[in-house]
Amino acid sequence: MQTTVVREQEPNVKSHIKKERRQLLIRRFLSNKLAVTGSIIIVIILLFTFAGPLLASHDPYELEAKQRLLEPSAAHIFGTDNYGRDLFSRVAHGAKVSIGVGFFVAIITSILGMIIGLYAAYYRSLDNILMRLCDGLMAFPAILLAIAIMAALGPRVENVIIALSIVFTPYVARTVRSSALVIKEQTYIEALKAQGAGATRIIWVNIAPNVISPLVVQATFIFADSIITEAALSFLGAGIPAPAPSWGNLLYDGKMVIFNAWWMTVFPGIAIMLTVFGLNLFGDGLRDLLDPHNNKAKK
Repeated sequence: MQTTVVREQEPNVKSHIKKERRQLLIRRFLSNKLAVTGSIIIVIILLFTFAGPLLASHDPYELEAKQRLLEPSAAHIFGTDNYGRDLFSRVAHGAKVSIGVGFFVAIITSILGMIIGLYAAYYRSLDNILMRLCDGLMAFPAILLAIAIMAALGPRVENVIIALSIVFTPYVARTVRSSALVIKEQTYIEALKAQGAGATRIIWVNIAPNVISPLVVQATFIFADSIITEAALSFLGAGIPAPAPSWGNLLYDGKMVIFNAWWMTVFPGIAIMLTVFGLNLFGDGLRDLLDPHNNKAKK
C-alpha cells in the first residue's frame, strides 16, 4: 500500500521539479541584463522584419526618376534612393533577405558543425582529417574565402548561403569538438563502452545533448557574422544581385552618393548595427546563462 502511494506521488514530484527548474531558468534569464537587452533588440528587429513590408506603402522595386534622392519626409520616411525607390520599403524588404541568410547559415552550420565535431572527437582516425580540413578553411580570411566561392558559384541568394555555410562551419565544428572531447573522457561514457553500447548511441544519445549549450551560443554569433559578411559581399558586388533589396545592396547603392544623400547609408547601416549588436548581446548573455561555472549567471 505504501509503495503504491509513493509511485502515485512520483509524477507529481517530477512535475514539481521541472516547474522549479523552469522558474529558476526564467529568474536567471531576467537577472541577466545582456540576454534581456539582446532579446528586446532582436524582438524589435523581427517585428520590423515581418511588419515593415506590410506597413510600407511603396513597391521596393518601383522606379521613379523624378523622385530620386529625396530627403526623408512624410511621403518617404527614409527618403528615396538614386533610382527614386522608397528606401523604407527597401530596408524593410531587405531585412527578410539579410536576416533570412543569417538564419539559414546559422542552422546549416550548426547541423554540419555538430556532425563534424562529434565524429572528429569520437574517432581519432577522423579527427586529423576533419580538423586539418577545418584548419585549411580557417586559414583564409572569411570574406576572401566567401568571395572566392561566390565567384565560382555565381551571384544568387542560395549561393550566398552555401558560401557562408562553408566559411563558418569549421568554427562551429571546432567548438563542438572541444566540448565533445571533454565529455568523451567522462566515467559514464567509459562505462557505456564497457557495457557494449554502440558508437552511434553514445555519440547522439549521450554526447550530443551535452554540446547543445555551446553550440547554441556559437550559432548566435554565426548568425551575426553571417549578416555582416553578406552585407560586405553585397557591398563589394559579389553577394546578392541587384535589384533584390538586401542591406548590403543598399549600402552599395549609397556609397557613390554618401555625401549628398546620407540617408542611403545611414538607415541600412543602423539596421545592420542594431541586429548584430542585439545578437551579440544575446549570445554573450546566453553564454553566461548556460555556463554553470560563470558567476554572472545568478541563481
